[in-house]
Amino acid sequence: MSAVDPAALARRKPRPFRRAVWRGIAVILPPLLTVVIFLWVGNTVSQYVLEPVTAGVRDVIAWQIADVRKLEDLPDSTELAGGVYQIEGERFKRLLNDDLVPEPVYDVVRDHVPTGPMPQTAAELYQSYVESRYLQPFIVIPLFLAVFIVLMYLLGRFLAAGIGRVLWNLFERGILQLPVVRNVYSSVKQVTDFIFTEQEIEYTRVVAVEYPRKGIWSIGLATGDGMIDVKDAAGEDIVSVLIPSSPMPVTGYTITIRKSEVVDLDITIDQAFQFVISCGVVVPPHQMPAPFGGSAELPAEPSGDRNEGAAGSAAVSTARRD
Repeated sequence: MSAVDPAALARRKPRPFRRAVWRGIAVILPPLLTVVIFLWVGNTVSQYVLEPVTAGVRDVIAWQIADVRKLEDLPDSTELAGGVYQIEGERFKRLLNDDLVPEPVYDVVRDHVPTGPMPQTAAELYQSYVESRYLQPFIVIPLFLAVFIVLMYLLGRFLAAGIGRVLWNLFERGILQLPVVRNVYSSVKQVTDFIFTEQEIEYTRVVAVEYPRKGIWSIGLATGDGMIDVKDAAGEDIVSVLIPSSPMPVTGYTITIRKSEVVDLDITIDQAFQFVISCGVVVPPHQMPAPFGGSAELPAEPSGDRNEGAAGSAAVSTARRD
């Protein structure tokens, strides 16, 4: 009888704490990563698109509505209390650089920033006025989304036309000539084309084939019935199969295999992509194999053998008592 290794027993001993921690991480990680990705996309769009566009619109509106007077150009102005001047029946507020702005504009900005420092110049004051009066978030964000959708629609219609397609092909050809940019651009374009472009390939079913050699099974998508010359050479019906790559199934291999060597899988196209993207971690529930070391039911013993075993046990017990 071989000796039992204590170290091996310690390694086999279940660790419920570590198992519970990993199970908790597996549960919380998918929704957490989803929230992080959406927040990253939102912050990126806000920082590099929304904020520059809002600043440009703010400056244009402020330049259009600005009513700034210079104190030295108005010798007939009447000074009131608190740095307020009466000019042609209107009240103007004096700033630190001697610019005069309408008092209602000054009051709106003061109410908008009650605790912060007031702008020191007329340009800064009108920028704050436009932001507080016209560019509130509940106005800017819906308007930005509407304009963005309209622009994408017009761009799509333009690229669908002949001249638009030609210009875009020339642009891409120029991008692909740049040494470093072309690698990044090609990878990003593959992902975006796979997600947003209408797929011309029709996947009929999910299959499993022995590829790249016998004994190694790969998951694939049946795309067609192959070519007639290959069918004649094989001597039977054939199937064209796309073998997607993990973890990014935008690329893969197209093979032609005998129909008799194809195993149809009872899973959907989405489940197949989840399996490939997760590198085999995400398996459809109805395709989950039994866990290793699971208990299996033992076959029932014949009644005669069971009676003989019971009689033998009773005889041994009687002999021990004697």
